[in-house]
Amino acid sequence: MEKIIFATGNKNKMIEIRAILSDLGVEILSQKEAGIHADVVENGTTFEENALIKATEIAKAAARMPEYQNTVVLADDSGLEIDYLNKEPGIYSARYMGEDTSYDIKNQALIDRLEGVPDEQRTARFVCAIAAAFPDGSHEVVRGTMEGRIGYEIIGENGFGYDPIFFLPEYGCTSAELSPEKKNELSHRGEGLRKMRAILSKKAENVNNK
Repeated sequence: MEKIIFATGNKNKMIEIRAILSDLGVEILSQKEAGIHADVVENGTTFEENALIKATEIAKAAARMPEYQNTVVLADDSGLEIDYLNKEPGIYSARYMGEDTSYDIKNQALIDRLEGVPDEQRTARFVCAIAAAFPDGSHEVVRGTMEGRIGYEIIGENGFGYDPIFFLPEYGCTSAELSPEKKNELSHRGEGLRKMRAILSKKAENVNNK
């Protein structure tokens, strides 16, 4: 395993990914950095299905490029589930109210929809499914979660997306107020990437032992 391509163009996400997978000692490229331009239709019904769709489609594109013949492709699908709203926005988190709508507007809309709802009914979680497509055609999918509540206002500058309204009662702050290091330790993406890191390390070990 010489390189990993992660099927995203999100710079903030790539910062987290590289930090968490740094000890693999492998170059990690975003899909954009790898020069892969593919418009993948995420028509799955779960986070896992969408992650696997992205990973396998980008792996097909990578396989047609000589420099990426033996490259592992990772992809994630993540989002916010709010229990009171029947787990909305769920797999539509990025597309909620339109992909071009700012998260300030999305976050305020969700707060408004929960107006008058007490703390105990504001439970929510971030979910992140991560899929790996290997050069031999095999694949793996893992899931990470982070439990919390929806806050009453938008607070914090360190995160992105729905982080400023995702309140962590045990820390007394939103995930957008956590340091990057603490967020990687606690987050759904951090948990998912650590699970995937263990799988990648085992695969590499098996190859080296052959």
